[in-house]
Amino acid sequence: MFGLKKDWSLDVLPRYFSLEDYEGGVARWCPGCGDHAVLSAVQRICRDEQLAPEKTVCVSGIGCSSRFPHYMHTYGFHGLHGRALPVACGVKARRPDLTIWVATGDGDCCSIGAGHWIHAIRYNMNMVVMLFDNNVYGLTKKQTSPTTSAGTVTNTHPRGAWLPPLNPATATLGFTNVSFVAKTVDWNPVHLHATLLKAYKHRGLSFVHIHQRCPQYTADVYEEAQKDPSQVLLLTDDDGITLDPSVARMYPNKLEHDPADLNEALAIAGRKDKIPIGLLFQDETRPCYEDYMTQGLGMTAEEKIRGMNAALDRFAI
Repeated sequence: MFGLKKDWSLDVLPRYFSLEDYEGGVARWCPGCGDHAVLSAVQRICRDEQLAPEKTVCVSGIGCSSRFPHYMHTYGFHGLHGRALPVACGVKARRPDLTIWVATGDGDCCSIGAGHWIHAIRYNMNMVVMLFDNNVYGLTKKQTSPTTSAGTVTNTHPRGAWLPPLNPATATLGFTNVSFVAKTVDWNPVHLHATLLKAYKHRGLSFVHIHQRCPQYTADVYEEAQKDPSQVLLLTDDDGITLDPSVARMYPNKLEHDPADLNEALAIAGRKDKIPIGLLFQDETRPCYEDYMTQGLGMTAEEKIRGMNAALDRFAI
């Protein structure tokens, strides 16, 4: 075009993302399912932190909660049963610049995916892992899961589950190189949001155990705790989950807990008289495996070939 200066450039306005930018398909979870609250919390965090949708990835395995990537307008990977964590670790290893949210259930993570669960915690790669725990296999219509309470009648145990339930929080706290473990409930959206935000800002793998209601098959599991806040134990600390006083006031039972104390975290997570919620443990000094796996990512093809040849030359006779 004539008349334009050679140094002319177009000023590009900064991008701003609204909630609609993170909304995918219409969620098909049952009305009253706790998954809706978790989805809303993650979408709000993405909006508030202005996470670019093309730089955000949601990874899941199989189960009701694992439909999560379909309802986020970001990149997503709906994987195999129990394989959400190795997929997420693989993505992070090659694309450390991406923000990763992992949605997994008590069956997907703690049963068929238990081996990957252990190693993902040990790798401590930077991502948020959300364990949706409704104490049942909901997608396959009420089968006993690893967290189902003993005596609960299910389609696989019509006379009641035999074994005591697995505790995901105490188990995770016992894994090598654990760096962040928190507990929250889906029926308190303020605490849920604050917990996931704290998890997002942690460098390393943040494991968030979410007590999540299933109105179809385990409606009675959390019913009393939802109606009676005295059955919940709120963990407080300056380095823990920050809540508005008006929200914290609803819980009569509070416990000051230093999240740097791993032994105390184990004791609290193992309590059966009340449901503890808050930050159990955090240690940002733990090594992150991606710091080692991502070395050399920026190498050109020629540099890689030279490096391979140099390595092979060491074996020359």
